[in-house]
Amino acid sequence: MMGLSLPHILLLALVVLLLFGGGRVSGLMGDVAKGIKSFKKGLADDDEPQKPMTKIEAQPAPTVIEAEKQTDKQA
Repeated sequence: MMGLSLPHILLLALVVLLLFGGGRVSGLMGDVAKGIKSFKKGLADDDEPQKPMTKIEAQPAPTVIEAEKQTDKQA
């Protein structure tokens, strides 16, 4: 099985450049770079120590009558 040599890679790059144009290829490469940066930032965020969770107080769910009063006030 033959691998890709330098002339093959250059020919492939030329065909891609002709099919998509220079602006589109550079735009795609910029998007790839942004994705890589975002991925690395996400990994760095995971390494930071987690802040302790704060306790959230539970509130009772409003009754049907209370919910109707709130919608009447908004209307």
